[in-house]
Amino acid sequence: MPEADSVRLAVPPGSTNWAVSSSIAAQDLQHRGETRCAQELCESLLRPATRPQGGFRPRASGSMPAAPTATLGPVSAHSTTDADAPGYALERELAADGATLVAGVDEVGRGAWAGPVVVCATVTDGTEPPPGLTDSKKLTPARREAMSELLRDWVRDHAFGRAEPEEIDEVGMTAALRLAASRALAHLRPGPDAVILDGKHDYLGRPWRVRTQVKGDLSCVSVAAASILAKVHRDAYMVGLDAEYPAYGFATGVGYPTPAHRAALAEFGPTPHHRMSWAYLDDLPQWKHLRKPPPAAGRQTSLL
Repeated sequence: MPEADSVRLAVPPGSTNWAVSSSIAAQDLQHRGETRCAQELCESLLRPATRPQGGFRPRASGSMPAAPTATLGPVSAHSTTDADAPGYALERELAADGATLVAGVDEVGRGAWAGPVVVCATVTDGTEPPPGLTDSKKLTPARREAMSELLRDWVRDHAFGRAEPEEIDEVGMTAALRLAASRALAHLRPGPDAVILDGKHDYLGRPWRVRTQVKGDLSCVSVAAASILAKVHRDAYMVGLDAEYPAYGFATGVGYPTPAHRAALAEFGPTPHHRMSWAYLDDLPQWKHLRKPPPAAGRQTSLL
């Protein structure tokens, strides 16, 4: 896996080698019997990406337009100052290296016991972001909701992708993250030619040109925007599940192992939205027989 400050270069979209590298990744899934995932991955990755006319054009600080204003609700205990605000250093670095459209990508729900893992991909135009933009985890729910409303109107483009619990059980978390991210990126128009991933591990891999960045949601505008949009999007989905399964506390715990969630699992067992290959089932004697075998290490999709 690349280090946090590394840049992964892939064959440019549209070339024969790029198509070959995409088909290799899909064939890896197909040989392991995951035909549906392989077909979707191949189709999304082989979709031609159209280069934008204007590209990524950071504006000089003196020409930044006024950011939209809104009431963002109570400030969290981790409220940021202007000095802490994310910037455009990574986007500008990739633009200087030839990228014409850069997408920031972040995920949410990786460690939950229930619900999908959701990835958001965002593209900005280099203008000043709404004030108070930062990592979603540093914002109160009310402030995060208000910020997401501003971001939906402010970003140039954004899209969501998700991998369902059964897909996580089938292919493992690394490959599930790749599926979710590929689905999000496939819906951006035009498609990006460089991607900034939050974190240290490149779960996306070829054929994308990927830059990984630890704490990218704190330092990079497009990743910070993606972190907030992804969190609000997934939380809303889990609130919907709460109406169907109120005992599990999905509206507040959003699928993570809260005391209410653990108690409901012990009494009622897992729902169709639970990840059934995870070890938490081993601690539930009444339901442990339902656990599915996790994907073997050799079945994980190679990202190198």
